[in-house]
Amino acid sequence: MIFQRTDVVGVTTIDLEPVYDERGFFARCYSAPEFAQRGLASAVTDCSISFNTGAHTLRGMHLQDRRHPEAKLVRCIRGRIWDVAIDLRPESATFRSWTARELAACTRNALFIPPGVAHGFLTLEPNCEVLYQMSGAYHPEAARGVRWDDPAFGVRWPYTPRLISARDAEYPDFDGHV
Repeated sequence: MIFQRTDVVGVTTIDLEPVYDERGFFARCYSAPEFAQRGLASAVTDCSISFNTGAHTLRGMHLQDRRHPEAKLVRCIRGRIWDVAIDLRPESATFRSWTARELAACTRNALFIPPGVAHGFLTLEPNCEVLYQMSGAYHPEAARGVRWDDPAFGVRWPYTPRLISARDAEYPDFDGHV
């Protein structure tokens, strides 16, 4: 695996290093020791999949609060998405900064999002499927979010969303706390 830091502290892109032969290829896509060696949360307790039928569907921007911190490893396993991470950790040198990457089934890349960083994505084509590996169980009472288009962050999305949940669209302006 090839680990590359992004502009947001702790957010890391992970690319595969396939070994090819006549059958195709084999590649490691997760290794707890390699993640831990780089200071990335290495425990995986939950896995989830989201399937999105339409292009330009937006999910996000979500995180769990400090009572139940959660790291995520996100991989698009069908289609392509624009994956975004916003740093909401007040103590971080990159507080209120964001980074984005295209994740695609054809490139098999992933994005690691540490606790305290909001995550969301926009589908770039129909029928996208996204796999999440999380370091903690979901706790509805700890679920938080910020609005995808909040001017406090200035995220540049490649398209305007066509479909977004009411909850995600109605988060209030960011006041410095989640």
